[in-house]
Amino acid sequence: MSLRLPPAARRLVTVAGAAALVTGLGVVAATQASAAAGCRVSYSANSWSTGFTGNVSVTNLGDPITGGWRLEWDFAGNQRVTQGWSATVTQSGTHVTATGPSWASSLATGASATFGFNADYSGTNTAPASFSLNGTVCTGSAGPGTPSPSNPTPSNPGPSNPTTPPPAGSKVDNPYAGVQGYRNPEWQAKANAEPGGSRVSNNPTAVWLDRIAAIEGTEDSSSNGSMGVRDHLDRALTQGAGYIQFVIYNLPGRDCAALASNGELGPNDLPRYKSEYIDPIAAIQADPKYASLRIINIIEIDSLPNLVTNTSGQAGGTAMCDTMKANGGYVQGVGYALNKLGALGNTYNYVDAAHHGWIGWDSNFLPTANILLQAAQASGSVNNVHGFIVNTANYSALREPYVQPTTTVNGVSVRQSKWVDWNQYTDELTFAQAFRNQLVSVGFNSGIGMLIDTSRNGWGGSARPTGPSTATDVDTFVNQSRIDRRIHAGNWCNQSGAGLGERPQANPASGIDAYVWVKPPGESDGSSTLIPNDEGKGFDRMCDPTYTGNARNGNNPSGALPNAPISGAWFSAQFQQLMANAYPPLS
Repeated sequence: MSLRLPPAARRLVTVAGAAALVTGLGVVAATQASAAAGCRVSYSANSWSTGFTGNVSVTNLGDPITGGWRLEWDFAGNQRVTQGWSATVTQSGTHVTATGPSWASSLATGASATFGFNADYSGTNTAPASFSLNGTVCTGSAGPGTPSPSNPTPSNPGPSNPTTPPPAGSKVDNPYAGVQGYRNPEWQAKANAEPGGSRVSNNPTAVWLDRIAAIEGTEDSSSNGSMGVRDHLDRALTQGAGYIQFVIYNLPGRDCAALASNGELGPNDLPRYKSEYIDPIAAIQADPKYASLRIINIIEIDSLPNLVTNTSGQAGGTAMCDTMKANGGYVQGVGYALNKLGALGNTYNYVDAAHHGWIGWDSNFLPTANILLQAAQASGSVNNVHGFIVNTANYSALREPYVQPTTTVNGVSVRQSKWVDWNQYTDELTFAQAFRNQLVSVGFNSGIGMLIDTSRNGWGGSARPTGPSTATDVDTFVNQSRIDRRIHAGNWCNQSGAGLGERPQANPASGIDAYVWVKPPGESDGSSTLIPNDEGKGFDRMCDPTYTGNARNGNNPSGALPNAPISGAWFSAQFQQLMANAYPPLS
């Protein structure tokens, strides 16, 4: 990992915006002058007082476009584009041109291209009256010899050609509510083998699918083998579980800002990600045998926020993050996963949204929401996203009762302390609730719910403060008062002093679908030293207890436990520490 409402109440949040459907956009391939034309465009604007986010999707109803696509329109007012994504968006006067990115420059028959932009305006934000694609104005129908708009023949089903969504009302508002979660027997066995482990082993935890081999598993479930996706689903049926959680975690160029959790796929392996990883998972989850289960997919930990905070120009930015931003692998990969998995009637996609110690600053908050929206739009519809998860596999405290951004010490805001460092948030609950509102404001459905991973953020034990400090120096006050006992909020690997947090539960707070244990307690974040392996797991110095840090953690010690195995392997010393420091305490 890198530095990184009860249901009725959720629906009270609304988003301002206008939507328009423009049909019959003419299509001509730049390299095919006689190609038959036809397409449709959907355009929506989520507006606020001085700006808006525009969302555009164009579907090709004519012959395939292979020479690059170019969508153009004119604004009726003083709208001015300031930023675009999934297309190059430029403006001259009132005229706007959007051209396809290099990784998605073609449009097959029946395929769609989705992109977005931010813009400023004043007065009335009127939708464009018409669009043109590759120089041809909207006609409203497909040309001679092309498939009927109601029956296209796409050549590449996927995010740009989404599967028909399930019937309305077939999914519940909160998949965690009113049912028991799946207890992974492999994790249970390891927990029960630890002294005192039976106190926590009945809690539901997620199953991590962190490489292609994890889909099938091995033929046995011995200590040297592993269960596959079908094995877990079958066992969930046997248990009578109502929901089961899978972590979808194998993007090309995975976790571009860290080494401990790098994956098996290279930066250009998006086709393999789709065909060898996502497609088989979706096929298994689609089996009618599992229709009674609520299958919850946690989508790609740490991926999209890296494109905001860990690219060139950011402290500690990496070349790999630059590559994944430029080639669209993360956005298109997440979009594909959302499309394929979201199309099933009993699946629920929750996209990873980092944590407050990563994107809680104003400079990261809205841009992260926008790139999450970009990936959702790449899936064909924001409806493929049921919600978001924060603090996955991390340690940020659920609540900081004595250190809030509004707290002052001798007239000095705690935001000026070295620990808070001008962040707008100090804990995960307030961050998750605020970020949910931001996500809705940029275009996500008002019914989305948030998850918070509380598997390792309890910070109990003797070091836990029982009240605010009496110190008059702001840094001293914060360090003596904060629940989170890490050396720096950017430290993420096998943290010393951590404890189990709140047990998994549904509807614990406004806007929160559930507290969950997505990172199974006792599974390592990464090895303390280099350990050769065949799982694609690298060595990251942030897992080395002797490491003195880097720009992303303010050049502070890593705070990692010693003698840790590779990420995902069982780490007995960590599990014992988590139980000892649990908050609420274990009985």
